[in-house]
Amino acid sequence: MDQLTNKFKHALKAGRPQIGLWLGLCSGYSAEILAGTGFDWLLIDSEHAPNEISTILAQLQGIAPYSSQPVVRPAWNDPVIVKQLLDIGAQTLLFPMIQNAAQAREAVRATRYPPAGIRGVGSALARASRWNSIPDYLSRANDEICVLVQVETREALQNLPEIAAVEGVDGVFIGPADLSADMGHLGNPQHPEVQSAIEQAIVQIQSFGKAAGILMTNVDAAKHYLNLGALFVAVGVDTLLLTGAANALAKHFGK
Repeated sequence: MDQLTNKFKHALKAGRPQIGLWLGLCSGYSAEILAGTGFDWLLIDSEHAPNEISTILAQLQGIAPYSSQPVVRPAWNDPVIVKQLLDIGAQTLLFPMIQNAAQAREAVRATRYPPAGIRGVGSALARASRWNSIPDYLSRANDEICVLVQVETREALQNLPEIAAVEGVDGVFIGPADLSADMGHLGNPQHPEVQSAIEQAIVQIQSFGKAAGILMTNVDAAKHYLNLGALFVAVGVDTLLLTGAANALAKHFGK
């Protein structure tokens, strides 16, 4: 495959489960360390982590030599931010808090060059095209973009059939933390009511022919979602791994 082919998108289309890790440390150095551990995908988060374009770029560059595929979560469904993320080389975006089909269509349109969308053309300045050294970038870019949309409220779950039916949406990601809060179980995504909603959503997403995804740091729960058919599952968060290991080491020495 050439450097423009989106391996993550092709893996989802082929039905191959992809195991991921969440990145919140905002560091190209730590991103490169984690890219060498073998996870299929690494999520660079700018919704809840203090990332900006320059720090995301550093992480994309750190991950690039490795087999792990970067996924970037913008802070919001904003076409200006999306344009910048695509130009620095992000090919897979996870859009937070998508509530309905109209918002999903806006996300897709922001990732496509006209006439299919509204992405501005600036490939001569873009890392994505290797500054116009990829000769067929403009003609192929649209097809290699992977759009993942996040459903994390009761309203979004009610609109799930319409959201999943939007052309250009490749996967639907369930946000357990916000969903549990919206369902009245703040901080308790393991509540039976929340778990039931998640399981039903995973089955629904599959039935619509789209890839289902979720973040779940509990190993048994993550395996359960994979067994249900979820195709892209993040099983850890770098900040939690760091604090967990550091706290365990300190405790070992009585700290």
